[in-house]
Amino acid sequence: MPIASTRNLIIEKADALFYEGGFEATSFADIATAVGISRGNFYHHFKTKDDILDAVIVLRMERTRAMLDGWQAEGEGPRERILSFIHMLIANRAKIMTFGCPVGTLCSELAKLDHAAQKRATEILGLFRDWLAGQFHALGAGDQAEALALHLLAWSQGVAVMATAFRDEAFICSEVAGIERWMANATSLSHPG
Repeated sequence: MPIASTRNLIIEKADALFYEGGFEATSFADIATAVGISRGNFYHHFKTKDDILDAVIVLRMERTRAMLDGWQAEGEGPRERILSFIHMLIANRAKIMTFGCPVGTLCSELAKLDHAAQKRATEILGLFRDWLAGQFHALGAGDQAEALALHLLAWSQGVAVMATAFRDEAFICSEVAGIERWMANATSLSHPG
């Protein structure tokens, strides 16, 4: 297998293992086994687990940007684009109920470890925040756009945490419906409650 392909496969497998089992609990051996290469060959591509983590964060940033660009191109308007973000909870509900949000869980784990990469992982959430703020701004939210974006991001992360804790698909659907109702009120978007 070419070097670039092996490297990409290592990153892909590490991404899945970090998501499903956690960064700290995943070893070099786990990743090497998943890829089907020897540990010696593995070290040819990555010297440390932190090097792999950096590559996984870059991969997640690239995927997030591509997803946001796709929603931007496909969405009829800002409301529909925001709903694309929220509908991720439904589309990915099986994985979310089992493993949580891939971004949220990584940020939480790295924060607990006081890991140097935590700030870089949080930049993925920043991509969502900034994109959502742009959508809210396009809806006329003005100075409230960033606060609304953070509120919606926090709401979706809370749904992911509760879905993981209770493994309740109906809860996810109910919360997504609540967000849709909140979004339907175009004239006075505000925090619920």
